Amino acid sequence: MSEHQFNRPIRVLVAKVGLDGHDRGARVIATTLRDAGMEVIYTGLRQTPEMVVNTALQEDVDAIGISILSGAHMTVFPKIIKLMKEKQLDDVLLTGGGIIPDDDAAKLNDMGVGRLFPPGTTTTSIIDYITSWVRQNRNF
Repeated sequence: MSEHQFNRPIRVLVAKVGLDGHDRGARVIATTLRDAGMEVIYTGLRQTPEMVVNTALQEDVDAIGISILSGAHMTVFPKIIKLMKEKQLDDVLLTGGGIIPDDDAAKLNDMGVGRLFPPGTTTTSIIDYITSWVRQNRNF
């Protein structure tokens, strides 16, 4: 069994929340995760936090990745965390990337958001982080 293999593929939901219409990065990440052997559910543009969490619940995902460039990260991530807690998705990773200032990223991490990836992050580090987190926190 290779270092990234489990009993089933890791399931990751990739989403764009709000009015941010730039989805190139999200599509690149979704394709990269898929090529690494993960099962990816890409929700497309203009999702609400409720839509993201409901889809995560329905699809039984291991991780949620939010791509955000709109500056709404301090609203979007806390709302998703709140909804995840309400739906008892305590063992699902919430991660993401985009334009998020370091101070805000630290605050979001303190709230329970996983590692946040700025532009220019290697895809290998994203794959390794998700794989490692799932291995340590999910029942495989």
